[in-house]
Formats: sequence, C-alpha cells, structure tokens
Amino acid sequence: MPAFSRLVRFLARDGRTYYGDAILPRGVTDMAKTRRARIVTGDIFGQHQVTDQVADIRLLLQPLDPAHVKTVRCLGLNYADHAEETNMPQPQYPILFYKPATSLSGPSDPIPVPDVAQEGAGLDYECELVIVIGKRAVDVSESEALDYILGYSVGNDVSHRDWQIKRGGGQWSHGKGFDGWAPYGPGIVTTDLIKDPHQLRIWTKVNGETRQNGTTADLIFGVKKTISLLSRGVTLLPGDVIFTGTQVTFPVGTRCTIESFV
Repeated sequence: MPAFSRLVRFLARDGRTYYGDAILPRGVTDMAKTRRARIVTGDIFGQHQVTDQVADIRLLLQPLDPAHVKTVRCLGLNYADHAEETNMPQPQYPILFYKPATSLSGPSDPIPVPDVAQEGAGLDYECELVIVIGKRAVDVSESEALDYILGYSVGNDVSHRDWQIKRGGGQWSHGKGFDGWAPYGPGIVTTDLIKDPHQLRIWTKVNGETRQNGTTADLIFGVKKTISLLSRGVTLLPGDVIFTGTQVTFPVGTRCTIESFV
C-alpha cells in the first residue's frame, strides 16, 4: 500500500502540521531522532505521494491525525510471562478491551494523571507493539492478514491497577482509558521494512533504568492471528490501531519517564 517507509506526523518549523517520510541520519534507526522528513501529500490510506519537498521537524506528533483513528483495540495477557506474572492462565482467545480515542497521544507528550487516578496506588506502564490497519478488513484469513496493515508502531498502555482490577471489577477499559493514556509513536514503520513483526526487540526504560526487555517472538497471539480473529464478523477500518499486549513488568512508582522503542 504505502509509498513511504517511515511515516511520521509532525509540527514543522514553518508552524504547519504535515505527514512525512522520515529522513534518518546515517547509521541511525531510532525514528525519535529524525529531524527532517519528505512531505507526503494525498490520502495516506490511498493515493498519495512522497514529494521532494523536505521540511524541518519541530515536534513529532502522534503518528495519525486523531480524525483518522476510529477504534483503539487492545489485547491483555498476550505474553506468556505476563500471564505468569499476574497468576492468570494463558488465554485461549485474545482478551480484548478498548480505549477511547481521547486516550491517544504523541510519543513525547506529558501523560496526565487526573485526580481520580491519584486516589489509590497502581499507576503502571506497558510497552507494546502497535498494529496500524491500512485498509478495510473483515473476515480476514491469517494468510492474508499482513496485506491489511499500514505498518507498525510502539505504544505505552498506561494502566492503573486499582481501577483496572479492584475498583473496576475487571473492567479494564476504565482503568486504562484516561485521557492521554495511550501514547504511541514516534512513527509508523511499514511492512516493507518489517517483514516479520515477530522478530522485534521491545523494551521500556523508566528514568533510564530498563524495566521491560523482551521480543515479540513471545506473543501468544501473533500479528496474523490477531487480525484474523479480531476481524471475524467485525470490520477493521483504515486507521484503527491495535495494542498487542505487554511482556513481564517490574514495579515502579507513579512518577516516571517512559522511553519505549521497537
């Protein structure tokens, strides 16, 4: 589908917001370090063009315009070690919950902690591979699933364990759905560059200390199976994002800075 390789959405130094194809410095693979991008015009889910016009980046934004995201789906307990950590059996089917669109934010945006989330302990982080759907998908087979992907990103499923489990009675969406609690980015890497999404290293740093460190090879429900199962009788739309679950985590206080990369 895409003509771009590393899609970013950014505020340029001219004060305007663009989609662009990130230009990385030689030898650099971290998209957070990109400072320039070739402007992309047209429909990123359809006919578009990567132009020769280069813009300087002032700030990387959440990779998709909020108007382009219809649904935020999330999987729970999708790594074997995380299921073991929580003393829960591995699920036979994906544990699915939703976040509101208002939970989405950019890779460097401050994560707000509202008063309701300060009433008890339990603020936590979950670094996750994020799938971005590129075209309408319903009843998709596993063998065709990758054809429906625009690309991959990385996100933080910010969670409050008291509201998720104790106060919410297992209603995960409430304990995970506060405004700004689904930061993702800094960009979207296409399937042309990531041929196999199950060979990616994924980690979280809190104040410089590594708190999660694993690979997507440990996913219980891989990318193909996830798309196939979630599209059974349900239409996935271009721009829908899917947080695919997290690996084992380690305790942390409520004040932290997260750096998560794929």
